[in-house]
Formats: sequence, C-alpha cells, structure tokens
Amino acid sequence: MKTIDELLSEGVAGKRVFVRADLNVPLDGTTITDDGRIRAVLPTVKALAEAGARVIVASHLGRPKGAPDPAFSLAPAAARLGELLGADVAFAEDTVGTAAESVVTGLADGQVAVLENLRFNAGETSKDDAERAAFADKLAGLADVYVGDGFGAVHRKHASVFDLPKKLPHYAGHLIATEVGVLKKLTDDVQRPYVVALGGAKVSDKLAVIDQLLGKADRLLIGGGMAYTFLKAKGYEVGISLLQEDQIPAVKEYIERAEKNGVELVLPVDVLVSTEFPDLKTKAPAHPTTVAADAIPADQEGLDIGPETRKLYASKLADAATVFWNGPMGVFEHPDYAEGTKAVAQALVDASGFSVVGGGDSAAAVRTLGFDEKAFGHISTGGGASLEYLEGKTLPGLAALED
Repeated sequence: MKTIDELLSEGVAGKRVFVRADLNVPLDGTTITDDGRIRAVLPTVKALAEAGARVIVASHLGRPKGAPDPAFSLAPAAARLGELLGADVAFAEDTVGTAAESVVTGLADGQVAVLENLRFNAGETSKDDAERAAFADKLAGLADVYVGDGFGAVHRKHASVFDLPKKLPHYAGHLIATEVGVLKKLTDDVQRPYVVALGGAKVSDKLAVIDQLLGKADRLLIGGGMAYTFLKAKGYEVGISLLQEDQIPAVKEYIERAEKNGVELVLPVDVLVSTEFPDLKTKAPAHPTTVAADAIPADQEGLDIGPETRKLYASKLADAATVFWNGPMGVFEHPDYAEGTKAVAQALVDASGFSVVGGGDSAAAVRTLGFDEKAFGHISTGGGASLEYLEGKTLPGLAALED
C-alpha cells in the first residue's frame, strides 16, 4: 500500500487530489456535536494543501436514499474544516454536477474544496457494479490522484471507496496508515496480557469478532446491552433488558469455548436498573437502583454496569499490555448511566499498556465524558471497520488501496 508520504515526495503541486475522507459527524440540526472525524483527516488535508495540491475532499454523511436531502448536507462539515484549517474552504452543492466542476476548476494551488454528500448519488452505494463504476468514472474526472483517508468507510464496497481508487493513482492518507498500523498491533504483534472490553447494544453486532477473539485475547469483558444476552444464557432473569433470544445458543457456545480455551470471560456482577428508559433530551433524573446481576426484577431494565462491576473491570484492565475497547457499558448519554462507561475509559487511561478505543460510540463517549484523547494510545475513527478487521475480513477500501 503506497502512502501519502510517497505521494508528497513525488510532488503534488498543481495536481487535483481527491481525498476520500470520513466527515460523517453527528449533527443536531446544523450543529456538529462531535468533530472528531473532521480533526482526524486534518493532517492529510494540511499536508497536501501545504505542498500545493488542489485538494478535493469528499465524504458521506448519514444514510440519505440516493438523492439530495438537506438534513444530510455536508455544508456544516465543510465550514468546520475551514475553521480548523484556518483557511477558506469552497463548498460544492453537488458531487459530480456543474457546481462540483465549477468549484474544482476554480481551485488554485494549495486550496481546498468539499463536495456535497456522496450518498446523494445512488451510484455511490449501489450493489450494481456497473452503476457504481459509472459514478466512480464521474468522480475520477474531477481529479488526477486519489488519497483514501476515510477509515470509517473502508469496510463498504462503495464507489468512492472501492471503485474510484482503481481509476486513479492511489495512496493511503495519514489516518488510514495509522489505523492499519494500530490494528496490526491487535492482530499480528500482540503484547500480552491482551484484554478486550466489548459493549454496545446488540450481541449480534459483535458475534464474529468474539469468535475471533476467543482464540486471541487473554481476557474478555462484556458490558452494555449485549451483556444481558450473556446473563440470560447463564440462566439469569434479565427483566425487560435488551435481549436477543435468538443469539442465546451462540452465546452459550462462546461461554463454553472461552472456558475451554483458557480465555477469562468476565460478565457484570451488578447492574443499574429502572422501569423506564431515561429521557436523553432533558436528562431528567432517572433514579436507578443497583441490583446483583442474577437478581434483576422481572419488570425492570438493566441500563449500566453497577459499582462492583466497575471495580472488577478496572482491576481486569489494570495489568493489560494491550487493550481494545469497543462499545459503551451503558446508556452513557444520560448522566445517571454514564459511570460504567466512564470507569472503563478511566481504566484505559490508568493502564500502562497500549490502549485502543475502537471508534463509534466508544470514541464519542470518550469525548462526551471529557477525557483527554491524548491519554489513550489510539482512538479509532471507524468502529465497524475496526471490528471487521479484527474479524479477519477483507476490507474493500483497503484492498483497493493495496492493488
């Protein structure tokens, strides 16, 4: 895989460089609530602009249905990118139409433009190879060189991720090079003890990665909504907690295999419960109660790991040489259910080993809860991409850059 360093050494002054970024930031109306993904692509965009390239940044945002939708416009992301760069950033109100052509043509050396949401075009996400390729051809007409730096999208076989790099000289940006280097530390050259903390809502989202980790990790900590399927598999009452009954047979098999393989599988010993899901808009007090993990009332829902579990998980992370964490321990968006996620984040900060926060809600939680990002070894920008890499899958966007 060629990197941006090789491209810069070859010289990019005057060249139109298409940067596939991941600007898929959370929005409250038109207000960006977490700009982490924009900041993550800054090193690549800055390096190209300072070298005199005419930089064309493209990304998706949300899941529009192949047509323009103002709710998913990249205009706020373009404005924020300009603020972070300290320079004017042009914005094209389409992706491959007259606005894009005009904006790109008007770029001078060292200037940056952002195209409108790639997913406003049906060809971006089409499962039809010909339709995707046709859209990629139009994108290729805007540029001379391709730089892939949208790690959060490399697990998607989309036109701008998979097809476009085949049509232009292609290189990996600083972010993708960093992400791949970190993931290799979790797969090829693991320092032990290797501890993995998994949370989030659905166990089905993590089955494949758990399957792989049962042969690689030394210790596996389970939290979040997915924990209740594990507790149910052990025969516990879980009340009205989030539960995937169809996954119980698989979870039982994983519990047995963990014991057989000598992998320490650690489940919550106590949880915070309530009869109602909290109001995440008003953040009104929820008044949860703490119960043992095997004593959840039939009419209540588990919403965070309890204080004894927080201590337990912190102790299980303390001696780790390598830690990977993906998924919050509870409904961290509400202050009454944020302590479990906060405890795991703090344990990663306190641990002397190499810590990786695996993107998605975990990365958002770290920032929302006020942690210094520099206190972690690495915060990934791609939760789904990170998990699929750890599952051993071939990621289309990385495969295209390696060709």
